[in-house]
Amino acid sequence: MTSGARAAIMLATGAAMGTLIGGCGSSSKAVSATIPVPTVSQPIQTATQTPPAHTTSTPTATTPATPNGGTPGPSTTRSAPEPAFAQQGASAGEGVSAAMALVQAKGYTVKDPGEYHSAQTLQVLVGTRLDTGDAYAQQAFFFADGHFLGTDAKQASAMVHVVSQSDTEVTLQYTLYRPSDALCCPGGGHASVSFALNDGTLAALGPIPPASSSTGLSRQ
Repeated sequence: MTSGARAAIMLATGAAMGTLIGGCGSSSKAVSATIPVPTVSQPIQTATQTPPAHTTSTPTATTPATPNGGTPGPSTTRSAPEPAFAQQGASAGEGVSAAMALVQAKGYTVKDPGEYHSAQTLQVLVGTRLDTGDAYAQQAFFFADGHFLGTDAKQASAMVHVVSQSDTEVTLQYTLYRPSDALCCPGGGHASVSFALNDGTLAALGPIPPASSSTGLSRQ
């Protein structure tokens, strides 16, 4: 065998040994592998609000206030306050007798006690002044539930009559005079005026003729 052939065999053998050694080294080499760990996202739990239970409110019945207690009734015009023109310091108890006594204490005598209606809220009596000899000085006296309120006017009329009345209203009729008329002979006709009690106030529902006049009609 020639030296060249021997050298070739030597090179081939070295190469084979290197290959074997490389394979052994790779078999012992530790392989590190990173395995990704999946991340599980937990869903956020949203609290569900339970709607409040439906409640039904029961309305509370309100009882309207009634004057002086008692069972509620329909609104009326009865009330205690005196009207602005009521004369202070005068009062009368219930009943026509007490009302007549008050009229007499004012210097008048009652023309007709039957005009006083005790069952009404508003009562009236017409009186004639005692110090007159001809009876031409008259006034209407008003009462509410028996308590004196006042008169129809500050000055007396020659003649005044009650023509109608209801629970809270009285209509008076005044005899009218012309400037030249004598008391016995009025020539001016008549004027009717209603007086109503409403919420404690007694008021004339129309103009009251003047007590006297030199140019027009008047009550004297």
